[in-house]
Amino acid sequence: MSYDKRYSGRKFDEMRPIEAKIGVIKRADGSALFKIGETIAIAAVYGPRELHPRFLQNPETGILRCNYDMISFSVPERKRPGPSRRSVEISLVTEKALLPVLDLKQFPNAVIDVFIQIIQANSGTRCAGISAASLALANAGIPMKDLVSSVSVGKVGNKILIDLDKEEEDHEEATDIPIAITNRTKQITLLQLDGNINKKELLEALKLAKLGCEKIAKIQEKTLKDYYKNEHE
Repeated sequence: MSYDKRYSGRKFDEMRPIEAKIGVIKRADGSALFKIGETIAIAAVYGPRELHPRFLQNPETGILRCNYDMISFSVPERKRPGPSRRSVEISLVTEKALLPVLDLKQFPNAVIDVFIQIIQANSGTRCAGISAASLALANAGIPMKDLVSSVSVGKVGNKILIDLDKEEEDHEEATDIPIAITNRTKQITLLQLDGNINKKELLEALKLAKLGCEKIAKIQEKTLKDYYKNEHE
């Protein structure tokens, strides 16, 4: 099926407007807000702190725990409060997306908790959550080899496009591909695929994702630099 024009009027390679802030939750060890279009994610980091109960502790390394959830009023049809199967799955893939940039061997027997809340949703929530969590970890002063940025790409009809919104995700011929990439080394730390796509289309989507993540990476780095520059003035 032909898909000649995006519902939003955006170009196929055009992302929605992006905003990022850090230090948004004063009582957290680190925090960040990441907004892309109408999707808003807030991440808060607590730790490293001693892990309880003690039988869960690892004397050789620290543990990263991510907890992703959507606030009930984040979507038009009120979401049932509390974790769902989907939120548990996204929590786990978020951990896997962030772990490659962390050196947790410095924190034996400890845990770093990352809480991600989606306060407004219009697709791309797991990607916004990962981008927010990466910033929050940096804001908490957790040793990191790199930052992680994340964006969705996909196919709608016969077109490859970036940063799908809700209307595009709900299209009868939509393939959604959330991707996370490290900012400097360009390592892919998350790639999920829901739908049908051939090898050529996937390579085109990956190329688009790398360009999108480069743009997000610049915003992340500028957000961190501006915050610490202002703090020391």
